Parts: sequence; structure tokens; C-alpha cells
Amino acid sequence: MNETMLCVVGNVATRPVYRETASGPAARFRVAVTARYWDREKSAWADGHTNFFTVWANRQLATNAAASLSVGEPVIVQGRLKVRTETREGQPGWMSADIDAVAIGHDLARGTTAFRRAQRTEQQTSPEPNWETVPDDSPPSGTGRTQRPPEPVTVT
Repeated sequence: MNETMLCVVGNVATRPVYRETASGPAARFRVAVTARYWDREKSAWADGHTNFFTVWANRQLATNAAASLSVGEPVIVQGRLKVRTETREGQPGWMSADIDAVAIGHDLARGTTAFRRAQRTEQQTSPEPNWETVPDDSPPSGTGRTQRPPEPVTVT
């Protein structure tokens, strides 16, 4: 597919709005991205133009973003760019730049965060394999038994 993928680094500009929809969880928020440049006349860094993007997240990403993000926090958003043109209040040519997010995270260059693995709510679709014995069609390994893998660790 010829989609425009991009990565933006900015700050959360609006509180994430979370909704349960027929197709699953969805969330949206705005991110502000301001260009910085070196002003030679003032010998200092200066702010350039600020671009605002509406970030759309779906499914587990939406749930995690709504629970994790607050206004003003530095974030990195990766996703597909969608530019829309609409007519608003009778005025044609209104444009918006949206990002259909694939990944969202805090910008660790500007602070720290603590990761907590989300609890999975999905049911396992296939039964757990029997780790106690080797299947009949596999070559003998000497003992005829395999070790059970370690139990998963839940990080909270």
C-alpha cells in the first residue's frame, strides 16, 4: 500500500477522549508539534510554527493511551497520515491532518515513565499444549520427556 507513514514528536494538547464503539475501543487526542530553530540574531533557540494533529487510536492502543496520557506530556506518535478537506460553517477548504496511530509512547528524551503491561482480556483461542510428553512422531530425546516452559510472570 502507498500510505504515508510518519513519526511526530510533540506534546499532548487535549485530554484523550475514550469511546466504546461497535468495532471496539477508540480514542482520540490532539498533539502539538512545534519546530525549534536557532535564531542567529538573538543567539538563542526560538519556537517556530506549531502544527496540530488529531491522533486516532483503536483497540488496545486506545485503551492504553486513554489510561496513560495527560495534557502537556511529551509523546512520540507513529502512524498513517490522513489529510481531510471539509466544509465547516459554510466555508469550504477546511483541512485537518489526522494520524491513524500504530504506536504511541512517552518521549524518554524529556522525562521518565514506568511501564506496566496491560492485562489481556482476550480468551485463549487454542488449548494449551501438553508440555509433559514428547509427541509420538518426534525423534526420541533420550528421556522421552520435555521440560515445561516457565510460567509467565505478570508485571504490575
